[in-house]
Amino acid sequence: MSQDQSKHPSFPQPPENETPPKKSNNTWIYLTLIGLLLATNVYMFMNRSSLIKERNDAQSYGVKADSSRAIIQQDYDAALARLDELVTENSQMDSLINDKNSEVAKMKREIDRIMRNSKSTKAELAHARDLIAKLNTTVTGFEEQIALLKTENATLTTQNQVISTERDSVVSSNVDLRQKGSVLVVSNIRMNPIDLRRSGKKEKETSKAKRVDIFRIVFDIVENRIAESGPKEMFVRIINPSGKLLSNAAYGSGVTTDAEGNSVNYTLSKQIQLQTNQRVDNVTLDWQQESNYEKGDYVLEIYNSGFQVGKGTIHLK
Repeated sequence: MSQDQSKHPSFPQPPENETPPKKSNNTWIYLTLIGLLLATNVYMFMNRSSLIKERNDAQSYGVKADSSRAIIQQDYDAALARLDELVTENSQMDSLINDKNSEVAKMKREIDRIMRNSKSTKAELAHARDLIAKLNTTVTGFEEQIALLKTENATLTTQNQVISTERDSVVSSNVDLRQKGSVLVVSNIRMNPIDLRRSGKKEKETSKAKRVDIFRIVFDIVENRIAESGPKEMFVRIINPSGKLLSNAAYGSGVTTDAEGNSVNYTLSKQIQLQTNQRVDNVTLDWQQESNYEKGDYVLEIYNSGFQVGKGTIHLK
């Protein structure tokens, strides 16, 4: 053995023709893991953002829902206040509104049920809003009915006052009439224009002004249980189409007084004999004038004891 060989130990040498083993390549594995981690992080970030958005939306919806519920409650309270005012104005509305079978009571129960439930859905709140609108419409109808009743009551009150006034006037007049011996009442008034023929031997009713010779006035006096028996004076006024009173002293015209003492001109008068509790039929007065009669409407007025007791009209062609 040489000196060099003794100084350095010997190691087995690989065969010259053997290939050394290759190192394993983990780069792609590392890249894949890194990609998966990044994807996971991105997914978790996006999912967290979505959850935050959903939470914010839920909170926002909750605020809106609470606001909507508060508005509905305010509208409902206002409708209830109107109902209370109706009952205050008209006590008859109390039974109509609070009757458990009434439409109003049913609407109130349903609205109360929805508003008491803190978890009422959006659809239920919308239903409550519709019911409140319907309730307000019903209240408006009640208010219109009350307004109409007030108007009718005011009218009835006025009419009652008028009736009371008229009644008092009639009572007063009746007292006056009794004090004056009562006023006779006439009925069945007739105005008959007469055409005289054959020198007055024949009479024929006519409606033509140029043929009239006599105006015959006929009426009845109804049974009177107040007036005392005895002579009673009846006064007749005939007014022509021109508004002038037919009057001629030679034919019986004159002047009398009314119930207030005023002078009243009359065309004819007639005294009759009255029996208490007996009627007088066919009281007749004839008016004859020398001048021709006008065409148009003639008005007849009958007076007794200063009061007008009858009136009629007739038209001549």
